[in-house]
Amino acid sequence: MRHTFLALCFLIFISGLTYSQSSQSENTLILDEGNTSPKASINDVAWIAGYWKGKAFGGETEEIWSSPSGGSMMCMFKSIVGDKVKFYEFYAIIEENESLIIRLRHFHPDLKGWEEKDETVNFPLVKIEENRAYFAGFTFEKNSKDELNVYVMIGGKEKPEEYKFIYKRSVEG
Repeated sequence: MRHTFLALCFLIFISGLTYSQSSQSENTLILDEGNTSPKASINDVAWIAGYWKGKAFGGETEEIWSSPSGGSMMCMFKSIVGDKVKFYEFYAIIEENESLIIRLRHFHPDLKGWEEKDETVNFPLVKIEENRAYFAGFTFEKNSKDELNVYVMIGGKEKPEEYKFIYKRSVEG
């Protein structure tokens, strides 16, 4: 009995230490320092796939997510204000170390990259729930088959601010 109790206490301690997270904003989480992402596969976030349209940054936005294949899902993002592209993003959710990570790159309208040549902006998985996937500073929330919210922390460490993208599934594409 005593060994069972000690083993249970040890497991609770280790699981809290390994997967501990903190709130970054109302809808985003971060991994606490020294902690790792939980186990997950790309099929755990397959519900993100689709062609999504919404409004943000004073204009229109589009996200086109592929279905899972090859241990990943890829996304193309476009921000349009007026009749001009403001910027693009290319990113992917990738299976890595028995978990998931988002790797993202930004591009100007002429497709010149914002990040250095071999650099990406990375968002490791923090937690998955039935209708939410929390990456560090980046959360997907499925409201229905045809509605998706994406919460992103923007502004760096000095002035981070949560942005909410409200998407509806589009039949275009």
